[in-house]
Amino acid sequence: MASWNSVPLEVLYNVLGWVAFVSWSISFYPQVILNFRRKSVVGLNFDFVVLNLTKHSSYLIYNASMFFCSAVQRQYHHRYGSNEMIPVAANDVAFSTHAVLLTTFTLFQISIYDRGNQKVSKIAIAIVSVAWLSVAVCVFLAFPKHSWLWLVSCFNTLQVVMTVTKYIPQAVMNFRRKSTIGFSIGNILLDLFGGVTNYGQMAVQSIDQNSWVNFYANIGKTLLSLVSIFFDILFIVQHYVLYPSRKEVSSPNFDVVNGYEALNSFATKEAQGKEEWEQRAESSEGNADAAEEVVVVAVREKRMLGGKCC
Repeated sequence: MASWNSVPLEVLYNVLGWVAFVSWSISFYPQVILNFRRKSVVGLNFDFVVLNLTKHSSYLIYNASMFFCSAVQRQYHHRYGSNEMIPVAANDVAFSTHAVLLTTFTLFQISIYDRGNQKVSKIAIAIVSVAWLSVAVCVFLAFPKHSWLWLVSCFNTLQVVMTVTKYIPQAVMNFRRKSTIGFSIGNILLDLFGGVTNYGQMAVQSIDQNSWVNFYANIGKTLLSLVSIFFDILFIVQHYVLYPSRKEVSSPNFDVVNGYEALNSFATKEAQGKEEWEQRAESSEGNADAAEEVVVVAVREKRMLGGKCC
C-alpha cells in the first residue's frame, strides 16, 4: 500500500481536499436559498438539474466503490501498481453524498414553486434514459468476469459525460433570455474555487509520489474540474459582462424574471410603436387631457417595470 513521503504535503493534501469539499458543498445552497426567497424557479433550467442529479449519482457510486470496496482497490493496484495511492479521498465521498441530497432537494423545489411554462425537455429525458440503460449494460457485461474496476470506470465516464452535458442547457437559456436572473452566481463562484482547489490537491499528491498517475488514472476527476472551470468562467462572463443583473424587486407579487423580460418587450414595443402613440395623441381631436393621459400611461408602465423614461 502506498504511503506519503512528506508529512507537510499530506497535511496540505487533506486541507485542500476538505476546502474543495466545503466550497463545492456550499455552492448548492445559494440556488436553494434564491429559489426559497423568490418562491420561484423561473430562470433555473430544469434540464440542468435533472442531468446534474444523474451526474452526481454516478459520481457517488464511483467514489464510494473506489473508497470502500476492497475488490475494486485490489484491481486498481494490480493495474497501476501497488505503490499507487487510491485516487479517491474521504472528502470525495462526502461531497458526492451531499451533492445527491441537495440536487434532489432542488428538484423538490421545482415541483412546489412557480416554474412558469418551463418543463424538463424530451432531449434531457432521452439523455438520462440512455445513460442509465448504458450503465445497466455495463453491469451485465462486468459480472461474468468480475471486472469491478472497469465497471466503476463506466460510472466515472458517465459522470464526466453528464458534467459536459449538464451545463449546456443553462448556458443556452441565459443566452436566449439575455439574462442570468433566477440562476445563482454564488453557486458558480464557489464551484470555480472548488475546482481550482481540487486541482491543487491532485497536484500535491503527484508531487509527493513523484508520479502523475492520479491525473490520468482518475481521468474523471481531472476532466470534472477542467470542464467545470470552463463553464464557470462562461457563466461569470454572462452574469457580469454580457447580461449584468438588474436589481431584484422585493414585492412578493412581482416576478423578477418575467418583469425583466416584460421590460425588454415593452422597450421594443415602445421603439416600434412611437408612431402609434403619436397617432393616438392626434386622434384625441385636440383634447389636451386625453393626450396627456396617453403619455402618463406610457411613463407609468415603464416605471412599474423598473425602466428609465426619456
